[in-house]
Amino acid sequence: MQQPSPAMMSADTRALAAFVAAHPRLAVLTGAGISTASGIPDYRDARGDWKRPPPMQHQQFMTSHSARQRYWARALVGFRALSEARPNEAHRALARLEAMGLVEGVITQNVDGLHQSAGSRRVIDLHGRADLVRCMGCGARRMRHALHDELERGNPHWATTGTRAGPDGDADLERDFSGFRVPNCERCGDGIWKPDVVFFGDSVPKATVAAAHGLLEASDALLVVGSSLMVYSGFRFARAASRAGKPIVCLNLGRTRADDLYALKVEAPADEGLATLVAALSGGVPAAVR
Repeated sequence: MQQPSPAMMSADTRALAAFVAAHPRLAVLTGAGISTASGIPDYRDARGDWKRPPPMQHQQFMTSHSARQRYWARALVGFRALSEARPNEAHRALARLEAMGLVEGVITQNVDGLHQSAGSRRVIDLHGRADLVRCMGCGARRMRHALHDELERGNPHWATTGTRAGPDGDADLERDFSGFRVPNCERCGDGIWKPDVVFFGDSVPKATVAAAHGLLEASDALLVVGSSLMVYSGFRFARAASRAGKPIVCLNLGRTRADDLYALKVEAPADEGLATLVAALSGGVPAAVR
């Protein structure tokens, strides 16, 4: 990891390092902005508005065969961005902060598994994991790459070259999907395969929410990284921290839903900001924050 020089540290970044040093048991809440440096696109712009049409709705996926055809056809392209992505400096920095005893755990709204790949040990996948699929009939699970292999065998003439990947395994692809073959679960015969993630319009499992609240309660403060918090499933934890009197700091580019709740907000890319933070706290930038 690069060691930023003192000149690279803004006043806000120095303040962030001082905050973390004063609150050594952080709960961290992350969003799409932490993974953009790994090549995974995000959904929202600096104002918190959609950059693209909203993602698949749970009810639409479950009730419409044509919606599932469109979803899985596009996923044959878009999922490559997730499956080939590797942790960036932001993910590695949070793992380092956990190893330093400064982070209690990470609550992530992402489904890419990059926190675990970077070495973070306590990670709560709020919206599930995109590398797994689940049968909505019998509950069977399988690795997503195995389903993609089956989709490719069933659709050998499906052309996907030259298509741009989108967030969370989607792709910018529009064509006639009516001939795309989508297999059902072989175990129960007619079950629908769905990524083991929480789609829009669905609810985060109660046990997952309880685990995230437990992590927040065990922490001194909340650090929000790379999230606009426009979705309630993440915003609820900022609101809970505020109600509990726990200070909140944010590292994000652009507006968030919780801007009025922060003790400090740093406008910087997640990878640069967290790398500088780790350097400051580990002695890479000596005088400013110690």
